[in-house]
Amino acid sequence: MCDTVVIVESSRVLFAKNSDRDPNEAQILDWQTRKQHTPTDTLRCTYLEIPQAPVTHAVLLSQPFWMWGAEMGANEHGVVIGNEAVFTRQPRAAIGLTGMDLVRLALERAEDAARAVETIIALIAEFGQGGGCGLENRKFTYHNSFLIADPRTAFVLETAGKLHAVEEVRGARSISNGLTIPGFARAQSDTIKTHVSSCRARRARTESLAGRSENVGDLMRMLADHGDGQTDPAYAWLNGAMSAPCMHAGGVVAASQTTGSWACELSLQGQTHWVTGTAAPCVGLFKPVRIDQPISTGPTPCEVADADSLWWRHERLHRNVMRNPAMLRPLFIPERDEIQSAWLTRPPSPEDAFATGDEFLRRATISVAASPTPDTRPLFVRRYWARRDRWAGLTLGVNH
Repeated sequence: MCDTVVIVESSRVLFAKNSDRDPNEAQILDWQTRKQHTPTDTLRCTYLEIPQAPVTHAVLLSQPFWMWGAEMGANEHGVVIGNEAVFTRQPRAAIGLTGMDLVRLALERAEDAARAVETIIALIAEFGQGGGCGLENRKFTYHNSFLIADPRTAFVLETAGKLHAVEEVRGARSISNGLTIPGFARAQSDTIKTHVSSCRARRARTESLAGRSENVGDLMRMLADHGDGQTDPAYAWLNGAMSAPCMHAGGVVAASQTTGSWACELSLQGQTHWVTGTAAPCVGLFKPVRIDQPISTGPTPCEVADADSLWWRHERLHRNVMRNPAMLRPLFIPERDEIQSAWLTRPPSPEDAFATGDEFLRRATISVAASPTPDTRPLFVRRYWARRDRWAGLTLGVNH
């Protein structure tokens, strides 16, 4: 489950996305340089092998560790794309291009948003979309919608099998886990699964906040939002805290967790991108990145916890904080906000930002883990997370 937002203005475009997936599904930042290919080259995507393009653009991707494709990303020309799982009445194929494959393929092959739309439509027509997309449940399949932007414009592309609808964006627009383009949505939506995803509540919230957003900092706060009047996550038995943009897993029927976040500003003068590289933007720190400047975030993580990757180091902080966020977030959030505010005014180099972020994460983790507090979450949420911690081999506490 995910949420993507765009704001199209006369001289710039703002874009943001939360990527919501299984709690142990570590997400990585992946830099790919511009490349030339021969006419006989082929490309292995997550499940399918397809012909390679003559040229692939330089890209920065935020992707689940086990997939070829990406949840969100940007290319050297200022094209950005985020995708959403949507539930439709069309049959779901066991094998095809995943929505994440389509995000990466369009970023690597398209020089502007309109061409990215055309690229995705053509790929779906030729190869179809499908294949398992869940870490915990590899049979979990869905169709996809996309929010595609460049420095001049943006488009919503919604699909149902090989069917599609396109809408050019004016002003603020958000998409979530349900079809939204009139007519197409009425004809193609699976109403039950769409309801369980709580996408309508999240989309109403993100579109409202986007309409009041003036800069990237506002988008960061939107991605960390727990709902109107909610400082901390509000859990429901059905689907955990899936009703707000900053999603926290824990539901008995459906559960998803924000595992990566991205915000950016695009203009003809240039592009600026900010990523957490971690789960839970309500706890995380957005750091500036560049398409042409790779940053080491440690070893490539997987679903088993390690001691060195950025994603899993942050999980020790995140999962400890969620035991009692009302008491534990105040231990480090003021410093986090101070760092973030200073960076938005005067961005550091990506290398300096990640180094500062690592030191901040170390201090915050020690402070939170050393603070004895009761776990205030509902019992069904505590049980849910205890199981995921066991699967990951993750031990929480000051000594870890």
